[in-house]
Amino acid sequence: MTSKSTDLGAVTLAFLDIETTGGSSTSDRITEIGIRFWREGEVVGEWQTLVNPGTRIPPFIERLTGISNEMVADAPPFEDIADELEARLKGTVFVAHNARFDYGFIKAEFRRLGRLFSAKVLCTVKLSRKLYPEFRRHNMDSLIERHGLGQVRRHRAMGDVSAMHSFFTHALADKGTDAVGEAVQVLLQRPSIPSHLPMDVLDELPRSPGVYRFYGENEVLLYVGKSTNIAQRVASHFSGDHNSSRGVRLSESLRRVEWTETAGELGALLLELKQIKSLKPMFNRRSRAAKQLVSIELAENEGGYLRARLVREIRPDRLGDYFGLFRSKRDAEKALSGIAASNELCNQLLGLEPEQGGPCFQRALGRCKGACEGHEDVVRYNLRVQIAFHALRLITWPWKGPVGVVERNIDTGVSDILVIYNWVHVATVHSEKDLHDLSLRGQAVTFDLDSYKLLVRALIGRDKRKLQLIDLPALGEPDVLMS
Repeated sequence: MTSKSTDLGAVTLAFLDIETTGGSSTSDRITEIGIRFWREGEVVGEWQTLVNPGTRIPPFIERLTGISNEMVADAPPFEDIADELEARLKGTVFVAHNARFDYGFIKAEFRRLGRLFSAKVLCTVKLSRKLYPEFRRHNMDSLIERHGLGQVRRHRAMGDVSAMHSFFTHALADKGTDAVGEAVQVLLQRPSIPSHLPMDVLDELPRSPGVYRFYGENEVLLYVGKSTNIAQRVASHFSGDHNSSRGVRLSESLRRVEWTETAGELGALLLELKQIKSLKPMFNRRSRAAKQLVSIELAENEGGYLRARLVREIRPDRLGDYFGLFRSKRDAEKALSGIAASNELCNQLLGLEPEQGGPCFQRALGRCKGACEGHEDVVRYNLRVQIAFHALRLITWPWKGPVGVVERNIDTGVSDILVIYNWVHVATVHSEKDLHDLSLRGQAVTFDLDSYKLLVRALIGRDKRKLQLIDLPALGEPDVLMS
């Protein structure tokens, strides 16, 4: 016996089925739970209970399951059985047919109690597909008919559990313990898929760079993300179970995944930024751009000392005259306070205190060398200021006009030319013909702090990234607006 089949024998499988008042785990409730525990080839226990859903069971559900409102009237509510259920499932593999449905309902019930529930999940639909790929249908009725399984009371918890368990034991006899064990191991390593998504959603996603978008009910945009491998990154959202309430809410709300492929990582980063700021998805923390960026400008006062002032009117063609980009006045003043404290600069000259013709407050504490009183040499003070602010100096656009950053993906054949000007992503085209037809004259684009930081890292260090740049002065220059 191989190590994989030994692994299968070392775990307890909890074959579980539930009946519910409907198909939505967010609005419907559980009416019955049945579990059969299997370990090392033997059934080691069973557990079954009706559950009072706290709501009416629709007539068509009564007809389907045979569970009536009268039957559950005296049954315990889920909160009364939660502790026992959790204890019984602890350390087991949660096995169900179309497991995301049952697992989603169990998680939802625990969540209503303010508790998280998680388990390793094995779906017998997926197990059947893996062991019997030659067949098209893998619903329970098809499995019963195909494999000659015993007839059970369908749409009752223990009846469906019996059918599931019969399929599993049939597969062990038909395919062998090693083959079934290996299939189980592979499936347990796969991420579980949120209950409202198709099971094959990951198979449709590209393994290439790009941006993906999660949508909820009524096409509400939930989340925008990027990756060099879209399928792998989306799968990581679903792997294991979510450790945060935010992750749980996102998973439960998810109804559809959409994506846009790009030729490379830089294009994906820029598209992600643009869509987060323009579309404002619910679950992205960085979903709003600053109303207007703040920077610091240095200019000599009447005495020749360099004085700092906060400015909102920033000229993109003179970025080198400014120091730092901040989302608010408060952030800029915090940076100035840090610079003053670290370099013993004058708070009055940095605009942190009003100029009153006398020493600044920091002078009285021995943290200013006296520029506010004219006691420090002007040249020496100004040199210290320039050194203190050097790391914050913004980088002026080093090219004469727009440039194109060429990204190509050999595997997918996708080619992008990212048109950049003054650290702003102006446009993306996919061929030289599209580039020839593009004109930037008269266009208005918005300077953005996050794009600035991203593009400075990418283009100034382009030798490391091996980006191909082409000069595009013939396209004209767009009007760059400040956010």
